[in-house]
Amino acid sequence: MEKRHVDAHYTSSPARPSKHLAAMATPPLAAVLLLLLLTVFGTSLPQASTLDSSPAAAEALASSPFDAALAALQKQIGYAFRSPDLLRRAMTHASYSRENGRALAVLGLAASQSAAALRALTADRDASPSAVSRAARDAAGEAACAAAGARAGIPAIVRVAGGTKASAAPVVCGALRALVGAVAVDNGTADAAAEVFWRLQVLSAAPSATAAM
Repeated sequence: MEKRHVDAHYTSSPARPSKHLAAMATPPLAAVLLLLLLTVFGTSLPQASTLDSSPAAAEALASSPFDAALAALQKQIGYAFRSPDLLRRAMTHASYSRENGRALAVLGLAASQSAAALRALTADRDASPSAVSRAARDAAGEAACAAAGARAGIPAIVRVAGGTKASAAPVVCGALRALVGAVAVDNGTADAAAEVFWRLQVLSAAPSATAAM
């Protein structure tokens, strides 16, 4: 009787897999998600063999003719910008971008006039107000400003829109004044701006001095 009861029990109940075997047959949810993510995003990842991380490649990506011209300009004026973006803005005309050097030009004009007035009074403390004003006007005026800017090569550097002439006196003078203003902001003082202003004046006067000889 007992043996038949046991046989009946095993034959009437379907075989069930153990919990351990079920766990092995069913992959964990995290593994499924990881496999899915690898399948979706794996093809979009860049291959290491296609990337060039050499210094030369990085420099090529970062440099441009405009940046090279700005680097040469800094050597010419004898001032290295801590914030190169100021120089980029100074060499950008209002016709080219809303981020331009107009506000810097206002500061540059004031710094240039101040430098010229200071030199005039240093040379002659008894100079009349009209003489000081004339000295400041002549040194920082558009004619002298445009000549200095042209000598520094600004027409070939300043960025302008297609319908704007980069060699026009107002454009060149505005860029040079913005350059002087950018130096003042970058350095935090007008002294460095005055030094750059006088270096630019020397560059402008050099051809005349050579021709006079």
